[in-house]
Amino acid sequence: MINDAHCHFFSNRFFTALSAQRGRSQSVPDLCRELGWEPPDAPEALAARWTKELDANSVARAALIASIPGDEESVAAAVRSHPSRFVGFFMLDPSKEDAPERARRGLTELGLRVVCLFPAMHHVSLYDDRVTRIAETVAQVPGAAMFIHCGALSVAVRQKLGLPSHFHVRLGNPMEVSRLALAFPTVPFIIPHFGAGLFREALMAADLCPNIYFDTSSTNKWIRYTPGLTLTEAFRTALAVAGPSRLLFGTDSSFYPRGWHRAIYEEQKAIVVASHIGSSDAGLIFGGNFERLFPR
Repeated sequence: MINDAHCHFFSNRFFTALSAQRGRSQSVPDLCRELGWEPPDAPEALAARWTKELDANSVARAALIASIPGDEESVAAAVRSHPSRFVGFFMLDPSKEDAPERARRGLTELGLRVVCLFPAMHHVSLYDDRVTRIAETVAQVPGAAMFIHCGALSVAVRQKLGLPSHFHVRLGNPMEVSRLALAFPTVPFIIPHFGAGLFREALMAADLCPNIYFDTSSTNKWIRYTPGLTLTEAFRTALAVAGPSRLLFGTDSSFYPRGWHRAIYEEQKAIVVASHIGSSDAGLIFGGNFERLFPR
């Protein structure tokens, strides 16, 4: 069974927000034509498209991430239309006054499961009391989790559109996730891309905290920051430190017509096979851990 723990849900609201940031009155279809991407339809229709895409690639379930703050409703509509296939994640900006209430509403009234924080993007340290309040909200909802992007942060769509990315990368240190994970031991904390360049720090945090998970998503080009490191060796080291029960396969799929990023799956599957990882452990990585964290 394949479950994908990292797919972005690029809704109409997502593209409208990008257009507004450019300071233009550009329509969503025009913006998507500029990108060479297909414009999305209503959330329910985009969800149906994703369902067909998952079926075509034998993927059972996927996380859908609302990829701008304030787009919880789009992913919630997608999850409602296909509750057995999708788990709702949503980006939250802790600097906003209504962030704790948005977290509470998203996890309760809207039925979403994971709050996503991007400290480098929103310029809020994980030591900030505003982040602690969000973690407190998450801890009060059984089955909820937190996703915290650490390390290098590059948003390809912003680069394509010439939008500035004033990211404070120093704020995305995985060691700071350990403070939250220790304070809220019942909450799973997911660090995507093995820490995205801060691999050593991510390993240290995971070694300290049994509730820290890694997702394996994206091309993982961050490995070039560590001379001699390969993705195969990153997998082996993560398994040695965190074990197979704390790795979540993901692709970082996002836009159409590319759709589900099968090449990521093929590369990671080949690594698992070449590393002689047993079938039971591989089953956990590619689907079982996702099922355990997000039961249907």
